[in-house]
Amino acid sequence: MSAGQVICPAFFYLRSLAFLNWIIPLICGNDITMKNLTRFILFFLLLSAQTLFAQNKIVVYQSDFGLKDGAVSEMKGVAMEVSPDLKLFDITHEIPAYNIWDAAYRLEQTIKYWPAGTVFVSVVDPGVGTARKSVVLKTKTGHFIVSPDNGTLTLIAQSSGIAELREIDESVNRRPDSKRSNTFHGRDVYSYTGARLAAGVITFEQVGPVLPPSVVSIPFQDAVLAGKSIKGDIPALDVQYGNIWTNIPDTLFNQLKPQYGRMVHVKIYHNKEQVYSGDMPYIRTFGDVPDGKPLAYINSLLQVSFALNMGDFAKTYHIAHGGDWSVEVSLNSTN
Repeated sequence: MSAGQVICPAFFYLRSLAFLNWIIPLICGNDITMKNLTRFILFFLLLSAQTLFAQNKIVVYQSDFGLKDGAVSEMKGVAMEVSPDLKLFDITHEIPAYNIWDAAYRLEQTIKYWPAGTVFVSVVDPGVGTARKSVVLKTKTGHFIVSPDNGTLTLIAQSSGIAELREIDESVNRRPDSKRSNTFHGRDVYSYTGARLAAGVITFEQVGPVLPPSVVSIPFQDAVLAGKSIKGDIPALDVQYGNIWTNIPDTLFNQLKPQYGRMVHVKIYHNKEQVYSGDMPYIRTFGDVPDGKPLAYINSLLQVSFALNMGDFAKTYHIAHGGDWSVEVSLNSTN
């Protein structure tokens, strides 16, 4: 072990003592009483909370651009130009064109698995260049979402809450020399602003003016217990397999006191018109029923879902998803 390796821990320990000898009198004055020491502790707890929710140099993108051209690469290039120290990731760029509902769902599905301070850039923006607001939402969990306020923030505002909402001031937070372009705000405004925020070039307060804590919302059926049944919506399909995912959490479903093997009665509606009605067993996993048979199960997001084992429920019964699709689930009283 070198001398430097021995000295360094002691050096930083002495530096920390010197810092405390400086900061405690600054906050407490010369009167080091319990009251003032409490004030000092509260100060550092507040500082720690601010640090917890500070940006962490991570930017996560989603869009309806696809990967056939250079649009996604352009957005990431702008971010790298802001700071090559940023870490860039993707949710998806395969959201169907103009599908704001899917953008809302993918954000809500994903955000909880990322650390506080992560900046999300969501660009599904059929109204690009129009009067719709460009905003950054700070959630109560400490995440930041850069997006048009066009319904994309519907679900995340409900599940994670709005700590604060700010409109992007494009006179400051817009890629230099880009004002002649009116149709690629994902690159010129959202990625640029998101990168600056994530890199610490700007603070959240420097994004722009504060807005009232409400966003444009897409109507949908909340998951609710209604007598002996539960109503909810179909926010998404498990697209690779055609499974039907609802917004009914397992905790709410458990209020019906289901048992594995018990038959569940399922009704599915589109624009309030019934398009499916059927019974299926509530089981743990797909292989608990024969191939081609329907089943009800709890998916990886801990929400009630329906499937055909080794089949495609959505294609078979012509089911889609979105705010205009709803479900009603009850236990079959005959078994």
